[in-house]
Amino acid sequence: MPAFRQVGEKQLPNPVLCMAWSPKRDLIALANTAGELLLHRLASFQRVWSLQPSEYTGKEITALAWRPDGKILAFSLGDTKQVVLCGVEKAEILHVFSMQNTVTCMHWMEVVEENSALSSFCNSEDESKFFLPKLPTLPKSYSTTSKIFSEEKCDEIMNLMGEIRLNILVLGGEAGSVELYAYGMYKIATLTEVSGTCRNLSLSGDLKSLSVISEVRSANESPQICYSQLDTGLLSDCLPEVSRMARKFTHISTLLQYLHLSLTCMCEAWEDILMQMDLRLTKFVQEKNTNTQVQDEFLELLLWGQSSPELQALLMNQLTIKGLKKLGQSIESSYSSIQKLVVSHLQSGSEALLYHLSEVKGMSLWKQKFEPLGLDAAAIEAAITAVGSFSLKANELLQVIDKSMKNFKAFFRWLYVAMLRMCDEPVPPELNKMTQKDIAFVADFLSEHFNENEELFDRKGKYFNVERVGQYLKDEDEDLVSPPSTCGNQWLQFLHESTHLKESPLLFPSYPQKSLHFVKRIMVNVIEQCLQKPAEVIGKSVKQAAFLPLYTAPDSSSENTPRLFELPSLWNDKKAKMHYVLFCMPEISPSKLYLLRKGTDVNRSVSSSVVSVDLSHHPDSADEDHSAAQSNYLYRCLDARFYDDEMLTVVLQGAEEDNRKRVLAQIPLASTLSCETEFSWEPNMTLEQQSGAIPCQELVLGNQWRELENMKAQFAAVNGIRKVACVLSANLRHIRVFEMDVEDEDDEGPESQNASADQDGLETSMNSQGLEEGSGRAEDGAAATAEQSQAAFPNSQEHLESEEALELSQE
Repeated sequence: MPAFRQVGEKQLPNPVLCMAWSPKRDLIALANTAGELLLHRLASFQRVWSLQPSEYTGKEITALAWRPDGKILAFSLGDTKQVVLCGVEKAEILHVFSMQNTVTCMHWMEVVEENSALSSFCNSEDESKFFLPKLPTLPKSYSTTSKIFSEEKCDEIMNLMGEIRLNILVLGGEAGSVELYAYGMYKIATLTEVSGTCRNLSLSGDLKSLSVISEVRSANESPQICYSQLDTGLLSDCLPEVSRMARKFTHISTLLQYLHLSLTCMCEAWEDILMQMDLRLTKFVQEKNTNTQVQDEFLELLLWGQSSPELQALLMNQLTIKGLKKLGQSIESSYSSIQKLVVSHLQSGSEALLYHLSEVKGMSLWKQKFEPLGLDAAAIEAAITAVGSFSLKANELLQVIDKSMKNFKAFFRWLYVAMLRMCDEPVPPELNKMTQKDIAFVADFLSEHFNENEELFDRKGKYFNVERVGQYLKDEDEDLVSPPSTCGNQWLQFLHESTHLKESPLLFPSYPQKSLHFVKRIMVNVIEQCLQKPAEVIGKSVKQAAFLPLYTAPDSSSENTPRLFELPSLWNDKKAKMHYVLFCMPEISPSKLYLLRKGTDVNRSVSSSVVSVDLSHHPDSADEDHSAAQSNYLYRCLDARFYDDEMLTVVLQGAEEDNRKRVLAQIPLASTLSCETEFSWEPNMTLEQQSGAIPCQELVLGNQWRELENMKAQFAAVNGIRKVACVLSANLRHIRVFEMDVEDEDDEGPESQNASADQDGLETSMNSQGLEEGSGRAEDGAAATAEQSQAAFPNSQEHLESEEALELSQE
């Protein structure tokens, strides 16, 4: 009776580069060579959604990691050196940040250490919701032009942090670069103690140490696989303070993202409507062939009610009465929308930023607690000042909008009446009256927008002057074309004449000549500098506690094999507070599997620090007819992963005379660690040079194994929490999925097994929290595709087996 129940199998069109099970649901994420990110269910390996490669992010996925709550999936991109956080519910990109080096591995962990100070923090952290209103969602009528954002982005962004409990995304890359990001958003440490290229890493749940597997290359020698243990005691000792600081800085990071999206929506509202007005009136000015200025002709029309034949022809043919009326309504609507975005989004977001930065400043003044973490009160004060300048610029934009709305309304109302009179059409009584203030508004409009002075001619040529609101939304370093007039401003005059207030640090600089985008860039840069210092201080506190060269990397390693699949693999036993390293040395002992143990506390000594498992075994011993013939069957390990704290999952290959045979097996960790012989590590030698002295245990499988027929199995991904495993073939395209806590029933054929598994999986998935809405359409599409594929390939199982048989025969 074979162990484990197969519930799905699929031949994929593109080779798989990475695969990782969700920690909370029966979902597995795959990344392939085409740059796609795929999410599949356990049931018959049905696809939930696929995220296509994007020019805004990249196309070469190098690593995957799930957030511990299973709601966010992180992946790194090699071609653009970016890390992307993707929402699992809707396959929506929520956050993107850049790295200096290509990320080669990542690990997302959750802090499990409990203490009274941390519990007190968790209970009091949500105080901000009592003082700050909930930020409004961006209007659905404005979807951002960037393909990486969508309509309902804001709520997702503000929920990026998830639960209050601290979780850390650890990123390892080339040139020994290792960075830690709290909640996947805020960088809390940049480490410099690692040498070589990171191949795997694991941060302990108590934050006391970080395990890193790296590939170190020297000038004339083969690369070596090395294990490093880094002492991260500062994070552990200051856990409540780190949690509070990380939470606050992550709030700040999400608010910056929120302001960026709000400003993007404002730019779209302006570009879609107001730019049309600029183009029309610019073309109107450029087509004028008379020597007199357009401004003078409009003034004559305003004062005397008469226009030149050229102006009349341009008005009636270029603008038309109907077009002018529609244009005026569009402009008014656009102005109102931008004004609402400034008030409800920019100003609200700025106030929230000031609140959180002020709290961080207060934390920085508690030097006993937060000074070791690198909080700098002066840098935070500079960030508060930058946010104040941004708020002032947003308020200035509101004043410009208010004035421009009055001028535009008056101008279009007057011009509409003038054009009606040119056509000898009746003028509505409510439009026939103009006050002196209305005339002043029209004159201001003509002065501002049809000014053809020498400066404008040098910069843009003769044209209709840029719309005053739009100049604030342009992402340019140039000064404003039409800065607001400060004449008569009594407050500015008072400041200019006051020697004490002129240079006061209590006043926010206003940047009167610069756009809103320019001031926003200044604010973001200052805040990022403020956030970087703790990462540098914490990073410098991390020291290397152990460096153990393990073995020389085999030359036979295929260049096409993803590094993520290759051993060693790491595991952190949170209960026992242990780091485990699982690896093979195929050049020295091809039939042995090695296990290295280190305590998460760098000062703790561990018994049985290095042991090995002899893979000389015959899984068919239960069969009396074949036990004698196969009593000394020899295996070598192709892949090994930690199923949970007590079990290893391995993919074994038969000996040379029968290397087509593949076995999926479970190895109890207790039997491996039962060896009483201690290993004494010689510090000046690599582990492979001392391999003969490593204590060895025989392989104990029991009935926890299954032969993988008609499949050239090579790699595995497992999840002991969900009791599932996924096996990938050597060509990286053929996948089989198993439930590990059940056995196949002899009376059920493959078809009935798959059908029942599909039904169970569908019922489970429909009850999975939060995925019903996000994947309903994808499920329907997957079901339809499955029916079509069955019609086209009624013997799909035979098709898979024939392909694998062909591969095995060519081996």
